[in-house]
Amino acid sequence: MRQNKFSLKEGKQLVDLARAAISGDILTTKGFEDKRGIFVTLNSYPGKQLRGCIGFPEPTFPLREAIIEAARSAAFKDSRFNPVRKNEKFTVDISVLTEPELIEKDPLKSFTIGKHGLIVKHHGNYGLLLPQVFAEWKATQEQALAMVCEKAGLDMDSWKKKDCRIYKFEAQVFIEEKPNGKVIEGYA
Repeated sequence: MRQNKFSLKEGKQLVDLARAAISGDILTTKGFEDKRGIFVTLNSYPGKQLRGCIGFPEPTFPLREAIIEAARSAAFKDSRFNPVRKNEKFTVDISVLTEPELIEKDPLKSFTIGKHGLIVKHHGNYGLLLPQVFAEWKATQEQALAMVCEKAGLDMDSWKKKDCRIYKFEAQVFIEEKPNGKVIEGYA
């Protein structure tokens, strides 16, 4: 399984693939057959307000297939938002994930803000936040754990319970600076 990083050129291809999937165009991008977890995030433009975000945290699908499905779902099926309109302006962010790793020791000392995203699983509840979310909010480790628990619909201190499972992962992020514009790597 490929865990190494993608080049900026490949990142642009992934963003272009997501855009083509949303617009209904056929894009003949070759490669990207390795299974990887991914998220596609759409942000309004201008303004950078969340417009849709769907993904697959586990490496279940080939990357190309996962990008297409996640992009279409972020644009048209994210239950928090109305479907994207035909002439609506938005930017596309692609987060390519490493495989989630169970944190087995003290969670407060087992991940780094800005580097790791978190997944929490407890009694059938599930929550995930990408690394950039914690960086955006300038969260501490304890705040990050509380945030992901809240996302899962749990009490904010559920991460302290022995039967709560917490996973960490990293993400390589490719961001459009403006719709159909230059793609950069990193967090905006």
